[in-house]
Amino acid sequence: MTAEQTTSGLRRRVMGMAFGAIASLGVCAFGAPEARADMPKLDIGISTTWWGHIPIMVAIDKGYFKDLGVDVEVTPIGSSADRIRAVTAGSVAWSNLGRAAVISEMSRGNESFYFFANVDDSPGNEGCWARPGFSSLADLKGKKVAANSSAEITLSGLLLNAGMSIKDVDFVNLPGGEMAAAIANGDVDAACVWEPLFSAVRNAAPGGTLLGTDKDTETFKKFGTMASPDVVIIARKVVDETPELAAKLAEGMFMGAAYTNAHPEDTAETVAHYFRKPPEEVLAAIKSFHYFGKDGWEKHMELHAGQMQYLADWLHANGKIPSVPDTKKWEKTSFIAK
Repeated sequence: MTAEQTTSGLRRRVMGMAFGAIASLGVCAFGAPEARADMPKLDIGISTTWWGHIPIMVAIDKGYFKDLGVDVEVTPIGSSADRIRAVTAGSVAWSNLGRAAVISEMSRGNESFYFFANVDDSPGNEGCWARPGFSSLADLKGKKVAANSSAEITLSGLLLNAGMSIKDVDFVNLPGGEMAAAIANGDVDAACVWEPLFSAVRNAAPGGTLLGTDKDTETFKKFGTMASPDVVIIARKVVDETPELAAKLAEGMFMGAAYTNAHPEDTAETVAHYFRKPPEEVLAAIKSFHYFGKDGWEKHMELHAGQMQYLADWLHANGKIPSVPDTKKWEKTSFIAK
């Protein structure tokens, strides 16, 4: 067996995925070039309801990854917790997901992944809304307030500004998709959630009060980010044993972010099929987000690495994780071409 064949076999074992030829179908339905038979397949686990993944989606559909020699397709996975489990299990090679879920796995000693980038952020897209009759956070003392995941961190920050804490309200840990109905029915007096669910909450309680967004919290003042921004993770085996492939994933993603920023209208047209939404709705969402490519990524990552540790400290102090991990031990960017 030649060295080249040995290396190829190792890569197949590392990824847990077989190389596969795509049948001779010409160009795919959305215009991306077909994969060559010898291309490694490194799929990504992301949600098809969250606008933060748009740079990766457009990179796939524009053929950037295949141009670089890697076949990447979307594996739809709804929750961040399930995405990181998929990376750990090897069913996907990488993912973009909420960092609270990532830090939770770090605190439990999961060393199956690295984090290496932040490609999207959307401060101002997460907030708290109260039903009519409640004009301030102080009015909600002892009242039912719903939040979940990162929105609980936003709620905590807003309460802190008012000299209060979670203990001062009747906290309800409610899935984001159930909040609009809960506030409409009066089951809760206020709800904190992210877009597009935040708009649904506001529409469900017309005449209510905006209590604040994540831009009003200490996290935003300190880092300029939302409460728990996305972070891009990748299987450690991919990086440690085939760093050149990991570099191609990063490069393709950065190209997708640059294209999204430069051509938002065409990007919306290109990726609308993932969301099953009209392009104009996708375009409006793109305009409410910030997407980050290769320009200034080292300083950008320095900021987000600091926010990772800050959030880890918060999660432990508030009883969300069993221990405080040193998040820098999971950071790896050396494979990214300078």
